[in-house]
Amino acid sequence: MALYVMLTRLTDQGARTIKQHPEHILEVNTELSEMGVKVLHQWAVLGRYDFVNIVEAEDDAAVARASLELGARGSIRIETLAAMPAEELIGAVK
Repeated sequence: MALYVMLTRLTDQGARTIKQHPEHILEVNTELSEMGVKVLHQWAVLGRYDFVNIVEAEDDAAVARASLELGARGSIRIETLAAMPAEELIGAVK
C-alpha cells in the first residue's frame, strides 16, 4: 500500500457544513474507506490548510479517484502528495 498526505482546505460551503454538523469530519473518513483509502492519521490545523490527513491507498489512481469524488462536492479542495518513510528514501539512494 502506498502512503499519501492529503492537505485539505474548506470552501465556504464546507465551513458551513462543519459548523452545522461537525461529526461530518469523521463521516468522510468512513466514505474514504469505502473508496479504498484508509485514513491513518487526521489533524485539524491552523494556517493555509484546515486538515492534514495521512492516508493509505493501493495506488495513485485510487487516491486520485477519492480526491476527485470529494472535491466534486464543492465543500473542500484537496492537494495530495505521495509520501514515503525517510528510511525508504535512505535505502533507495544507497
